[in-house]
Amino acid sequence: MRDDFAHNLQFLCGFHVSIADVCRRLAINRQQFNRYLAGTSRPSRHNMRRICDHWGVTEAEILLDPRQFREIVSLRRPAGADMSRHEAYGFVEDLFAASGPLDHYVGYYYRYFYSFGRPGRITRSLAAITAADGRYFWKNVERARVREGQSVHSVAKYLGAAFLLANRIYIVEHDALMKSSITQMTLYPSYRADVGDLLGIQTGGPVRRGRQPGASKVLLRYLGRHIDIRKALQGTGIFDPADMDPSVANLVRNEIPPTAFVLEVEQS
Repeated sequence: MRDDFAHNLQFLCGFHVSIADVCRRLAINRQQFNRYLAGTSRPSRHNMRRICDHWGVTEAEILLDPRQFREIVSLRRPAGADMSRHEAYGFVEDLFAASGPLDHYVGYYYRYFYSFGRPGRITRSLAAITAADGRYFWKNVERARVREGQSVHSVAKYLGAAFLLANRIYIVEHDALMKSSITQMTLYPSYRADVGDLLGIQTGGPVRRGRQPGASKVLLRYLGRHIDIRKALQGTGIFDPADMDPSVANLVRNEIPPTAFVLEVEQS
């Protein structure tokens, strides 16, 4: 069950540099405060008053539905808030609040798409969707041979967030090592008990491509919640389509019919 107080407290914390900063300002133990954020514990009357006074809200307001609470807070500047920080990323919290549940999709996936930097080849990477505090996060690891024929691999790691909005799954990731690229995926949800395949389109501008952005079809094939990660990573890399399951190559083939003007993907 959703804890409105925990969601609203998380939102208020977004106005500060860090949770540690909030705890110092409130003089509340970090471990105890984390339980408030997780919804596993409620503050004492003394701590509730301290929390409400700090942000300039009432106890009745902080217990409201998160959407109503955000509307109220948006009309006034919370006491002690670092507004420049909140305005920079506060919209992400709004998306998390608006997102539907993605628990069905938590687990590991092989991600397939035609490589942006190596024409004609298909990239297979290992990705995961995880859940924490009512939010859903994304991690993706790509491996590629530095030179054809060699066993030495370069590794790229991507971190991001996942949202379920308007019956579509959105995933936004960034290059966690180089901080040089952002990719956005839009996928059809799955109505199968075991998830199966998630099909969609992704856009981005990988470094190997130079400055030129690109778009491609993308396939996430569900592996399960508990897998042998080391073994799964051994199956990643960049492959000739002829060496892969033909169904994968067909699903991610990028084609724009003569009568179409944009790249689209039909739900399977």
